[in-house]
Amino acid sequence: MAGTIDARLAELGISLPTPAAPVASYVPFVRVGSLVMISGQITMENGEIRFVGKLGDTLSVEEGYQAARLCGVNLIAQMRTACDDDLDRVKRVVRLGGFVNCTPDFTDHPKVINGASDLMQEVFGDAGQHARAAVGSSSLPLGVGVEVDAVVEVA
Repeated sequence: MAGTIDARLAELGISLPTPAAPVASYVPFVRVGSLVMISGQITMENGEIRFVGKLGDTLSVEEGYQAARLCGVNLIAQMRTACDDDLDRVKRVVRLGGFVNCTPDFTDHPKVINGASDLMQEVFGDAGQHARAAVGSSSLPLGVGVEVDAVVEVA
């Protein structure tokens, strides 16, 4: 029987992917006590990189929002693995770190990273409310527009 979070994902029409394997010298997540630190997730969907480009140039704020949401879906997929396939073990999304590949004059980083933040609250309810950083970057891996990492408390 599916858990509460799995049911919420189904209601939202979200199907979690198999988490992406690391592409460099790191692990997807590290658990320390009840905290899980999840490495930055990019805009990978069905094995393809999406939302390549810079905010303020080739990507709009709405595209950035969707990119951050996709990063959030990939974070939840990593959470599922970290929780032995039981997302009901997620007690709290503690913090998100959002990185926006953007032009020097771009200032709507928070609006972009809201894509991941809104998703966490839609999926986890009050437990999805979190602290956050949303910062600009001159480039990101594989040229993607957004990358998001997370700290999550689990049972």
